[in-house]
Amino acid sequence: MLPSSRTQLGLFFILLCPANIIGLWWAVGSPLVMDPNSICRKTKRLAGKQAELCQLEPEIVQEVAKGTKLGVRECQYQFRFRRWNCTSHSKYFGKILQQDIRETAFVYAITAAGVSHAITQACSMGELLQCGCELTRSRAPPSPTAGPGTEGTAWEWGGCGDDVQFGYEKSQQFMDARNKKGKNDIRALIDLHNNEAGRLAVRSYMRTECKCHGLSGSCTLRTCWRKMPHFREVGDRLLERFNGAFKVMGGNDGKTLIPVGDNIKPPDKQDLIYSADSPDFCSANRKTGSLGTRGRVCNSTAMDTSGCDLLCCGRGHRDETVVLEENCLCRFHWCCVVQCRKCSVRQELSLCI
Repeated sequence: MLPSSRTQLGLFFILLCPANIIGLWWAVGSPLVMDPNSICRKTKRLAGKQAELCQLEPEIVQEVAKGTKLGVRECQYQFRFRRWNCTSHSKYFGKILQQDIRETAFVYAITAAGVSHAITQACSMGELLQCGCELTRSRAPPSPTAGPGTEGTAWEWGGCGDDVQFGYEKSQQFMDARNKKGKNDIRALIDLHNNEAGRLAVRSYMRTECKCHGLSGSCTLRTCWRKMPHFREVGDRLLERFNGAFKVMGGNDGKTLIPVGDNIKPPDKQDLIYSADSPDFCSANRKTGSLGTRGRVCNSTAMDTSGCDLLCCGRGHRDETVVLEENCLCRFHWCCVVQCRKCSVRQELSLCI
């Protein structure tokens, strides 16, 4: 494993693991309790812009940690029906990050996107002194919104637009710093590319929102601002890029990436790229980071990746009845408590064998 990759792998685990918890805290859904000073103490090998952030802007490091958790949680959602489900087991997750496969490309992209998204959102919420709402003085006017009653409506920039450029730059500063120090190996180039693809999945899809003002519900004036896409949209978009990811190899100059195969167009900045084929993830394998799919819940009637045929790798499945406890008969008591009973629910599950 390359030194730069080892450093970034270590960074992932530092960001994902508080000092007093073994394993990934996001896996158990625990709330974020992350002391930026602890992060920076554990990252003594950080240098340049990363060390600068730790020393001068620890509150930004706090948002980096939140963004990392956001990204990996989205990874778990997007891959919940796949053979590799963004496993929460730290040792196996580390093995995935050591390989330059499509799954690693998605993890890097969604994490960089999560950091960018979290920092930008913190700016809009007024939680960071370094930034705030987007400056709109030099921005072009918003595009007219189609719809009844908006023809000829005056408008102006207002509200609190998301300063996505600030979040983009801070994500770039922290996530890319190690790979920028003269590293021209293929792994560093691929990691930088996938980090950028993740950030662009946020920055390139800003949307304009407007609010009407006027007497009696009229729309004599519209105030408009720009907002980031919801992070679920970012995850959906990056999953599409994952499905169409490009396999590449390094050029002779050590600075370029070349798509593998005949008549394949070069990947653009928003495409995900990788250089090694993924394992099948059907069987447990510590070397590759595969937990296997034995015991996974599958859908016996589905034909997609959640179906038992694909998820169980042709081994078949068994049906099992389980009894689960759920909240039921919930009542709201003034003020302000919701009380529920526990009800037992029988559920039929299909499990891979």
